[in-house]
Amino acid sequence: MTSNLTRRQLMGLAALQAAAVLGLTRIGLTSAGAATGSAEDYAPAVVVGSGYGAAVAALRLGEAGVRTLVLERGRLWNQPAEDGKVFCPMLVPDRRSMWFRTRTEAPLATFLWLDVVNRDITPYPGVLDRVRFDAMSVYVGRGVGGGSLVNGGMAVTPSRAYFSTMLPQVDAAEMYDRYFPLAHRMLGVNTVAPDWFETTKWYRFARVSRTHAHRAGLRTTFVPGVYDFSYMRREDVGEVTKSALAGEVIYGNNHGKRTLDRTYLAAALGTGQVTIETLHRVRAIRQEPDGGYVLTVDRTDETGRVIATREIGCRHLFLGAGSLGTTELLLRARETGALPDLSAEVGLGWGTNGNVMTARANHLWDTTGECQSTIPVMAIDDSANPTTPVFAEIAPLPMGLEHWISLYLAITRNPERGSFAYDRATDAVKLRWTHDQNQPSVDAAKSLFDRINQANSTIYRYDLFGGNRPFADDFTYHPLGGCVLDRATDAYGRVLGHRGLYVMDGSLIPGSIGVNPFVTITALAERNLARVLAEDGISG
Repeated sequence: MTSNLTRRQLMGLAALQAAAVLGLTRIGLTSAGAATGSAEDYAPAVVVGSGYGAAVAALRLGEAGVRTLVLERGRLWNQPAEDGKVFCPMLVPDRRSMWFRTRTEAPLATFLWLDVVNRDITPYPGVLDRVRFDAMSVYVGRGVGGGSLVNGGMAVTPSRAYFSTMLPQVDAAEMYDRYFPLAHRMLGVNTVAPDWFETTKWYRFARVSRTHAHRAGLRTTFVPGVYDFSYMRREDVGEVTKSALAGEVIYGNNHGKRTLDRTYLAAALGTGQVTIETLHRVRAIRQEPDGGYVLTVDRTDETGRVIATREIGCRHLFLGAGSLGTTELLLRARETGALPDLSAEVGLGWGTNGNVMTARANHLWDTTGECQSTIPVMAIDDSANPTTPVFAEIAPLPMGLEHWISLYLAITRNPERGSFAYDRATDAVKLRWTHDQNQPSVDAAKSLFDRINQANSTIYRYDLFGGNRPFADDFTYHPLGGCVLDRATDAYGRVLGHRGLYVMDGSLIPGSIGVNPFVTITALAERNLARVLAEDGISG
């Protein structure tokens, strides 16, 4: 199986590269016809999105011999720009950084209260989007590979107890014995070498935060990731081009990171059954009298202009557009009457995974280092705390200078849930979430970091997030819910009320999973696809 998968990945990577060189929006081993503008208006299976759940669906359908079309609203990211790089670095962002913005919108707003973090840029289908609602913003990846292109790559498996609490209908033994290990293998999960971690200048910031946490009686743990740590060590000694050690992460990594276009999606293309269409935004879904589905799809150019609108039919439709995208498509379809039998549960059960960012000011003798890897490898694990459980990433802040800042992304177990509602006037969804619903997350994070500050005689930083705030609670990296498993769908992601329609992404998880969620999303999709393919008679 391993050699077969490797061959498929190589074939898929060749197809991706050929599409990039030729400037095609259609990618596949049989997609040469795209150069003449041919279009495919029917496929037995369509997958919307190309993030973690969508990528699993594409591969497993392709392996089953099902001709499958993947529709991705972002572009393909593997062709170097004029500077010779595919992605731009964090400290010098350009138009490649953000999705049709005139200015970048990084998580940090200021430094020393100065507006030196964000830059003016030219609008372009960049790799990172910040979707703004009234009281909450959501970061999402745009492009072939979805969120894998822009996340920190922390491949964390949730505690079995908390997983069972949040998804009690899922067989935990099956997940932890089979599907989590499968997800790890497919994603290329590995761990930093402890001996190198303890001595390298690139993780001094993490070692300092570890010392401070231990002084407060807190536990820290190494976390695995999908960045190739053997590549990172070669970066350190100058054998390869730097990426994680060159300030690359939230706007993409040029090297070293095992993103979905190099793993699942490459293998999916290698089956010869899967085609990916880029710069294609699914706008609407309806069901035909014969049970098939028709998608209204806008094709855009790199200015965002719609250059064509197509209708694409399929027998089996797999939604993997993420918590925001999938929920919006289903809500629009239900409220406009296109899919009238959808459950009233669609749009409910949304949460931020309890995300809160904070930072501490260290003493002058506790330097965090001017050289910092962008890939987190350690966390403060206080998830066993009976009142305020927190799993806090020790995050880098690679600014190329000594700043004495310890930065963290705290993942709390906030019980608050939001919901989405369809607005007919704007043909968009609105998030029902109030600022007060962040308070449980802030309180939990504050409880943890107050202990660390007290044990080390340190204070919070107030100059980073705007408004003199020590906690940034107005954005999330981990949107979850909206089409919750066994509520809006059955226990395997089959959408209630409409046969042949499936959800395979983070919208299945009810608002919280306690750690970075992409491994859980991947493993859950593997589990669901295995059952669907065994039982639902999908062919093509």
